[in-house]
Amino acid sequence: MAGLMLAALVACDPGPGRGQLADLRERGELHVLTRNAPTTWYEDRDGPAGPEYEMIESFAAHLGVEVRYELAGSVGDILQRVAAGEADIGAAGISRTLERGSNVRFGPVYQEVEQQVVCRRGGASPQTAEELVGLSLRVPAGTTYARRLQRLADEHPGLEWAAAQGQTTEQMLAAVWRREIDCTIADSNIVDINRRYFPELNVMFSLGEPDHFAWVLPPAASGLHAELRLWFRGFERDGGLDAVMERYYGFVELFDYVDMRAFQRRIEQRLPQYRPIFEQAGERYGFDWTLLAAQAYQESHWDPHARSPTGVRGMMMLTQRTAAAMGVNNRLDARESIMGGARYMQRLYRWLDEEIEEPDRTWVTLAVYNIGMGHFRDAQMLARDLGRNPHSWPDLRETLPLLAQPEYYQATRYGYARGSEPVRYVQRIRDYQDVLVRRLEPGER
Repeated sequence: MAGLMLAALVACDPGPGRGQLADLRERGELHVLTRNAPTTWYEDRDGPAGPEYEMIESFAAHLGVEVRYELAGSVGDILQRVAAGEADIGAAGISRTLERGSNVRFGPVYQEVEQQVVCRRGGASPQTAEELVGLSLRVPAGTTYARRLQRLADEHPGLEWAAAQGQTTEQMLAAVWRREIDCTIADSNIVDINRRYFPELNVMFSLGEPDHFAWVLPPAASGLHAELRLWFRGFERDGGLDAVMERYYGFVELFDYVDMRAFQRRIEQRLPQYRPIFEQAGERYGFDWTLLAAQAYQESHWDPHARSPTGVRGMMMLTQRTAAAMGVNNRLDARESIMGGARYMQRLYRWLDEEIEEPDRTWVTLAVYNIGMGHFRDAQMLARDLGRNPHSWPDLRETLPLLAQPEYYQATRYGYARGSEPVRYVQRIRDYQDVLVRRLEPGER
C-alpha cells in the first residue's frame, strides 16, 4: 500500500506539468483532494479509512507513488481546484454531470446513489415534490441537490430553499435531526450511514434518476486518465470494488428505528457496567472489545439473564454444551458468559481455513458462532459447486441462505438451516459496532 502524507488545506503551486502522468511519477506523489466524512476519508482507530481512501491507495500502488491527501470543505471547492490544476484527483463522492464535465475529466463510475428527501420523525412528512412547498429546506451550496431543487422549482412555483455556503451534507442531516430545518436532500449512501447515528432521520422519497459517482481529474490529465481507466478495469474485475463496497456499506442494509434508539440508550445505561469485562475479554482473546460488545448486544441486549426458547442463556447466549467446553459454570454470570463467548470466538477463528483472510475472517467467525461449523462447511461446499469463492464473506453471504432451500440442502451433509439468520446476525453486529465506535471519544477507543 502506498504511503500516506496528509496535508489539510494547504496551498499548492500547480506547476506547469500538473496532470501529466510523467510529471506525477517524477514527483512520486499523487495529490488528492477529498472530504472528511464516513463515506469518503476519515481517521479510524487504526489510521485513515473510508471507501475513497482505500480505492485511492490501490490506484497509487498501481502507479508506484505515494499519496498526499488534502481535506477540502466542499465538493464545489474540490471541483474548482481540480479544474484549475491544483490537484491530481478529486475523490469525494462527486456526481458525474454534463455541466461538471465541461470543466474536469471524469474517471470511471464506481457507485450509484439516489438523492433522497430526508426529514425528522414526528415532523414534516412530504410524500411528493409538490408537498415540499412551504417547508424549511436547506442544502449545501454548489451541489447537485441545489440544481435538482432548481429544476423542481420550475415545476412547482413557491418551492424555496436555502443554499448553505461551506457546509456539508452531513451537517444538513444533523440540522434536520436538531429540528433547525424541516428537511434536506442527501445521497442515499450518506443517509444510510448517518441515520444509524441519528435514528430519527426519515427518508420520505427519492428525487429523479440515480446519480453516478466518479473521480475528477484536471482537463489536461489525459495520461493519468488513461492509466486510471486501466487500473479500474482490473480493480473491478478482480473484486476490489465489490470488497470496498461490502466493507463500508455491506452492513447498513438493515435499519430498525426502534432497535437503534434502544441501542443508543443502552450504550449510556447498560454498557458502562460491562465494558471493563469486554475490554479484558478482547485483550485476552485477541478481539476488539467493541466487536464483542456489539455481539453481546445482538445476542442478549446486554441482559445477563437473557433466555431463548431453544435453551441458550446469558449475555453471550451460550448453549450448555458450549458453556461446558469453554469452562463456564454459570451462564447467567456476566463475566463468565463474556469470557466464555470470547474464548469460543477465538477457537472458531483458529479453526477456519487459512485462506479466509481479514476482514472476512472475523465476519465468518461470527457467522459460524451463529449457525455452527457443520452448516458453514455445507455453505462452503455449495459455494464451490456454484463457482463462488468459499473463502470470501461476500460470496458466502449469498450462499448461506440457500441452506433453507430443498434443492440445495438435500445435497448437504447437515441438511436444512435458516441460512439467512447468520447473514443478518453479522450485518447487525457490524452495524452495532460501527455506531458504538463512533459514539466513543477518540481516546476511549
